Amino acid sequence: MSILVCGEAIIDLFVSIDDGTMRAQPVLGGSPYNVAIGLARLGVTTSFFGGLSSDIFGAAIRSRLVAEGVGVAHAVESARLTTISVVGKDTDGQPAYAFHGEGKADRSIDVADLPKELDKDTRAIVMGSFTLAVEPVASAHLALARREAGKRLISIDPNLRPTVIPDLARWRRQFAEFLPDAGIIKASDEDLGIAFPGMSHREVTANWFAAGAALCVITHGAKGAVAWRPGRDPIVETGRPVEAVDTVGAGDSFHAALLARLDQYGLLSREGVAALDDAHVSEVLAFAVTAAAITCSRRGADPPRLAEMLPNPANADAVRAGVVR
Repeated sequence: MSILVCGEAIIDLFVSIDDGTMRAQPVLGGSPYNVAIGLARLGVTTSFFGGLSSDIFGAAIRSRLVAEGVGVAHAVESARLTTISVVGKDTDGQPAYAFHGEGKADRSIDVADLPKELDKDTRAIVMGSFTLAVEPVASAHLALARREAGKRLISIDPNLRPTVIPDLARWRRQFAEFLPDAGIIKASDEDLGIAFPGMSHREVTANWFAAGAALCVITHGAKGAVAWRPGRDPIVETGRPVEAVDTVGAGDSFHAALLARLDQYGLLSREGVAALDDAHVSEVLAFAVTAAAITCSRRGADPPRLAEMLPNPANADAVRAGVVR
């Protein structure tokens, strides 16, 4: 069985200035890109659908995907440039972001670029991040979700980016369009606090269930994660402290591991997710937070391979760690 991951693959450009000297380090990134690599490393047959530039950055992204075992037959090559997200610090020393993405390759996918037909063994489609809300790619993804939802599980991570979509009312309207087709929604408590201020997680997930979702998983940073299902008590996976190098890509590793574990159980379908019992939910959450914790233990978005996820006394303290976003 396989999973198709849709969305952006971009460059994160980390910039620092020391005594008037500017230093910059480009890093391959993008939430869907990270999820695709995370899935492949966990043994899931994975392919990527998104716009890749023919520039030097796009070539590096394509090469890395192929090296990780991610299929790129559905990737759409374009002469448009690769989006660059500049990451630096403001005058108070806090992270500051600037997106250079207007008209770039990842945003320029339209309905005509959609795969005409997916392989019959494609069981799930992953969507998320800012390509859910910028045009024309958002409309293309929505058309794909509507076309395939009756045949395949759709899993969405909003992964809100206020610097890209500052109009939250517009973002909420766009995100709501995807809800009827979403079987799984994975989100962070940080995202929900920004997108739906004043609403409890129970209220937010109730709205999502009313729209059609079967499973909602909310990550809570170092506190762990909570799975919500319609008419059922939430399942809590408590986090443990982990010596984190950074948390970059932890939420993407969580999302990948969540889907990979469902795939391993043969439950990667809307029917399978709806039938999950409490024991399965707890185990899937534990697997996902383990993947996130391992990612946090090393620098950058570096998701674990399946061999690293096997029970091992050396990483027992990380088994239920929960530094996930």
